[in-house]
Amino acid sequence: MQQLPLAISPARAPTFGNFVEGANAEALLRVRELAEGRLRETVLYLWGEAGSGRSHLLRAASAATAPGRELVVADDVQALDEPAQIALFNAINLARESRGAVLAAGNAPPGQLPLREDLRSRLGWGLVYQLKALTDEDKARHLRAEAERRGLRLPDEVIRYLLSRLPRDLPSLNAALELLDRYSLSHQRHITLPLVRDALKADGR
Repeated sequence: MQQLPLAISPARAPTFGNFVEGANAEALLRVRELAEGRLRETVLYLWGEAGSGRSHLLRAASAATAPGRELVVADDVQALDEPAQIALFNAINLARESRGAVLAAGNAPPGQLPLREDLRSRLGWGLVYQLKALTDEDKARHLRAEAERRGLRLPDEVIRYLLSRLPRDLPSLNAALELLDRYSLSHQRHITLPLVRDALKADGR
């Protein structure tokens, strides 16, 4: 029986510093300014496909909000029920009156959301950013940096293999790296292409 070592680097909590920005540098800057109270706009809306980093930025903003700053955060607004839509509508109106702020995110531009018309218009009042998909090179840089943080060496051929064989969103890639970290420790082997194949096969992938 193999004993699984416990010396695994924990996943990092979402922060502005560990957001993989790619082509989204301006959106990252504006969200940071909103959380810190340095943005004149009171409403900021982010949209993009699953895995684009919407939830990461919202959680980072919640953690970094300046003391005394009133910031309302709403994720996956396309799924809000009627009472939640009314609450978000009221929060936007209140933020505009009291200089608070609202940071919201969804999977489509405001005008295409399946929401009340008055809420769709409110979400479009402020800044709207589409989070653009990361390139393969962006994802490769992230994997190298995350592996280095864990004290791992990730050969280029392994990175190429992961990007070609697995779902390419960052949560999936991070989960794969976590798997490889555990597997290499438990088998006392360096991360090589044969180990990656063994680990993914053992995990049913």
